[in-house]
Amino acid sequence: MATRAKRRRVAGPVGGDPDPVAAFLSWCRRVGLELSPKVAVSRQGTVAGYGMVARESVQPGELLFAVPRAALLSQHTCSIGGLLERERGALQSPSGWVPLLLALLHELQAPASPWSPYFALWPELGRLEHPMFWPEEERRRLLQGTGVPEAVEKDLANIRSEYYSIVLPFMEAHPDLFSPRVRSLELYRQLVAVVMAYSFQEPLEEEEDDKEPNSPLMVPAADILNHLANHNANLEYSPKLCWWGLAREGPSPSFSIPPQNCLRMVATQPIPKGHEIFNTYGQMANWQLIHMYGFVEPYPDNTDDTADIQMVTVREAALLGTKVEAERLLLFERWDFLCKLEMVGEEGAFVIGREEVLTEEELATTLKVLCMPAEEFREFKDQDGWGDDKREEESLTITNIPKLKASWRQLLRDSILLTLQTYATDLKSEQDVLSNKEVYTKLSWREQQALQVRYGQKMILHQLLELTS
Repeated sequence: MATRAKRRRVAGPVGGDPDPVAAFLSWCRRVGLELSPKVAVSRQGTVAGYGMVARESVQPGELLFAVPRAALLSQHTCSIGGLLERERGALQSPSGWVPLLLALLHELQAPASPWSPYFALWPELGRLEHPMFWPEEERRRLLQGTGVPEAVEKDLANIRSEYYSIVLPFMEAHPDLFSPRVRSLELYRQLVAVVMAYSFQEPLEEEEDDKEPNSPLMVPAADILNHLANHNANLEYSPKLCWWGLAREGPSPSFSIPPQNCLRMVATQPIPKGHEIFNTYGQMANWQLIHMYGFVEPYPDNTDDTADIQMVTVREAALLGTKVEAERLLLFERWDFLCKLEMVGEEGAFVIGREEVLTEEELATTLKVLCMPAEEFREFKDQDGWGDDKREEESLTITNIPKLKASWRQLLRDSILLTLQTYATDLKSEQDVLSNKEVYTKLSWREQQALQVRYGQKMILHQLLELTS
């Protein structure tokens, strides 16, 4: 099966530079963003439109390119950065993205924006493949049970609210900076998708853990790289001075740019000549990839894939086992206590990976509390839990699931079965499609992507189901 799991990049606006890559590379040199001679921006040899390819073999630790902080596009570096800073209080929102989005809205329509060559390598905004741009019926039909439709609905509601309450009033208050053609909810939604898919967020320092997350920023060149779970490059945010130590043929012994604060893309694996260079967007399950980036990795390539069991589904499974009102009341008392312990929530989910339960403590505690005898629960509640008294037979690693108490395994099994019922199709029918290349290739691109999301989740759930039998 052909891998078609990366961002689908297309050329810039019609009528733009006939060679957008050459224009972009020229712009990079002007702003001090210089690529190693061992790499090239190309369409050839990449899985999805533009990407970066090794022109020579690259070894782990080699610097592929460095992006000076002055070349980053953010609310601070854009041409209206001063205004955005002065109005910072009025631009606060739950997403924290409004200042960057306003910067993009301004720069996109500015006649002489210094970022124009960078924008030319952006995807065509009208062809973004995020599920938020799919018709609602198609989104629900193809992605039912995956968690994506619910996430998209929240996004769309938040985008609309943010636009009409903050963004549009700001643009109308500054008509000299925002032409009427950019005052559009649809354009704003498209730019949200671009920021979702292409921006980066610098991690906080250890001593800053209690602060709000850093605002997103656009990192030219870094956002050209496509994603793989098994990536071979990584973006480093170290503020240390960067330098090149890359040997090159000819009389000059090295290739260098002036030392400066910058972000560095570094090889993490050997990259043979002609191979594509892949970054990672983080440990992303396929439902997150399609939701945020508009693509997936075909099964079984995404080693970070996960399946969710909604927390309320476990409560529902436990309720099915109650026979009288007193048992139901006790169950809700147990659930309320789990909420107090912050182990569960009405909108939370237990996350299961291929090789581990990512929410092991939460799921183990929930199974323990919901399954323990009534008297034991009273003692547990009186003592506000049992601290770190965790026995080996109650460990919720994947390999230990068959050793769990029978009551735990039964509740987990019932919860998995209820979760599988939320999908519109079963695993067998999807295996039949995936094993038939002729049938699979006739599916639309969206159908293929959605199938991979559903199939990966169901494979994890069925593996778990077997372990509980």
